[in-house]
Amino acid sequence: SLAKPLRTQLENTVKAARDVAEVAATAALAQLAVGEGKAPDYLTDEQKALRRRLRAHGRALGDVKAADDSQSIRHLVWETAYEHWHRMLFARFLAENGLLLWEPGAPVTLAECEEMAQDPATSLGAKSGWDLAGKLAARMLPQVFKPQHPVFDMAFAIEHQRKLETLLAALPEEVFKASDSLGWVYQFWQAKRKDEVNA
Repeated sequence: SLAKPLRTQLENTVKAARDVAEVAATAALAQLAVGEGKAPDYLTDEQKALRRRLRAHGRALGDVKAADDSQSIRHLVWETAYEHWHRMLFARFLAENGLLLWEPGAPVTLAECEEMAQDPATSLGAKSGWDLAGKLAARMLPQVFKPQHPVFDMAFAIEHQRKLETLLAALPEEVFKASDSLGWVYQFWQAKRKDEVNA
């Protein structure tokens, strides 16, 4: 199980990641004007289609559409932040345990994902090594990271993405070997929301 100093480090990292991921999700959704009543003219047809999918998904999560067609995005922000961070984190768990597979029997490291992301033949359309690792994790676990989930069609701004990558890279390898780490991750992610509800 996870030693207390490592648990504290994991707790601080996950709480910081939630803050960064929620800022990133809010910015990405604002860029697509998901909460606005009307789609801006600067959006491409593909972006407008993604905006419609995100709005529908947000309503399914509990976000409310107003009479002027604007829509709250709080639930969608929470889910987008969680899904992006969770996929990155899970990819590192898999990679550190030799379970992130390019194909059956062919595990890859995060460093190899970074190299493969530079080559169009092996990138799977990923924009970075972390993105490719996430795509591989999703391919291995489609029931957890649903391939058609609209939040994964939206990228975080590079400055936010880099902050998340830095937080994740700073965690020691031992964190990803402990049997109870994933349980702690979920608990730490929910801590802020739990405090808000209690308050």
